[in-house]
Amino acid sequence: MSSDDTTSYPVEFLNSLYLSVVPSHKLELKVGVPVLLMFNFYAPTLYNGTLLRITELGRHIVKATILTGEAKGDNVLIPRIPIIPNNLPFNFKQMQFPLKVAFSTTINKSQGQTLKVAGIHLGSPCFSHGQLYVACSRVSESQNLHVYAERKKSFNIVYRSILQ
Repeated sequence: MSSDDTTSYPVEFLNSLYLSVVPSHKLELKVGVPVLLMFNFYAPTLYNGTLLRITELGRHIVKATILTGEAKGDNVLIPRIPIIPNNLPFNFKQMQFPLKVAFSTTINKSQGQTLKVAGIHLGSPCFSHGQLYVACSRVSESQNLHVYAERKKSFNIVYRSILQ
């Protein structure tokens, strides 16, 4: 953001940075791809974690359909926005879509959603009370739930003191 810093950091270095709050510098999208919104726009309609499906792509605007939440089914426009990370020793600004491709989701992000089909990967056991229940209860029919667990076993963490 400062003209003094423009030659201090090569573009390749800036592009290699991975920050959890900043979308990747290269975002490859196409129509039909599910994406996750990474910033709050207009709560309760568009908020961090809203799942969307791309319907049209433009250079500065993406048109998408909301897949979760109160506004499920609504069409929205997502603009490129200036993103300024604040956890680096220098400041820079990128114009980016606040989106991340979302072919999978965490158990915590899936809470409250209803899915037609779900696959659960339990490479390691759930680590919190009720997580396995939340994961398994996302689908309405058991034949649409597919679970992978190492050695075909996992553990459901239950804190009995919570239930008393």
